[in-house]
Amino acid sequence: MPEESDLLQRAFRLETRALTEIYDAYSPGIYRYAARLLGDSNLAEDCVADTFVRFMDALQKQRGPRDHLQAYLYRIAHNWIADFYRTQKGNVELDEWLSSDDRPEDEAAGNIRQMQLRKVILKLSPDQQRVIALKYLEDWSNEEIAHLLKKPVGAVKSIQHRALRSLERFLEERDDHEGSKRIGSPASERPGSA
Repeated sequence: MPEESDLLQRAFRLETRALTEIYDAYSPGIYRYAARLLGDSNLAEDCVADTFVRFMDALQKQRGPRDHLQAYLYRIAHNWIADFYRTQKGNVELDEWLSSDDRPEDEAAGNIRQMQLRKVILKLSPDQQRVIALKYLEDWSNEEIAHLLKKPVGAVKSIQHRALRSLERFLEERDDHEGSKRIGSPASERPGSA
């Protein structure tokens, strides 16, 4: 891939070849990032499409990035995902994730685990969500994440540490809650029982 500064200069001139190179280079990673956070391939495709529409709009208005193109594109995608969840208010029904009854039990159980993990990740702060997704799902370095967040590398490490501690705590609470339901708490204590 050509030097990023040259590529961005060509993109600001709206050169088709430069725009194609940018899309080809970054869309697969943005798709994976969105698919993991959204759990839906169609929504991930919408996120990628809108990310590049917003990027093109910024270029046309001469307001696009001057450097750190990858961080800029991922920031757009992350904002799109945050907006999506904000409009959904975090209430995602199980049947949205399990699209048909034809799936094997193992795949359904895996989808449920992924949905539960996504819900736990959504309890983290936006910066913590980005660090976890980029570090562990996209294999970004701390330096790359620092560019995206516009923070020092030490701050990224601190955010990562706090995020992992929070995830551990949320998962332990969920497991404790699930365990108490299985053990058989009295029916009068369960919601909906009279």
